Amino acid sequence: MNLHIDDHQEGDVTVLKLSGEIDAYTAPQLKEKLLALVEENPTVHVDLARVSYMDSTGLGVFISALKTSKEKEHALKLINLQENVYRLFNITGLNDVIDIENTVRGELS
Repeated sequence: MNLHIDDHQEGDVTVLKLSGEIDAYTAPQLKEKLLALVEENPTVHVDLARVSYMDSTGLGVFISALKTSKEKEHALKLINLQENVYRLFNITGLNDVIDIENTVRGELS
């Protein structure tokens, strides 16, 4: 499957909406777009509501983006994760270092 990437502004926040799967095939495309956004924009929210699958290469992309955002003193937040995607962040402990807000998927927040 492919990954669809769309970004837009909501006030002062740049929102990156993702749809599809994040894996070794799609991660390079995501990394290029996301790193450029976090470098240029003070606040970036990544909406993962329509991401059905993510593997370890996806985690690597978000770690790189977090590093870039911290270097620039910018904010990066992941929002609307499905439970199976959130589980990856939880298992690896990355949920403790990356700002994650789950507003539409029930119990997680």
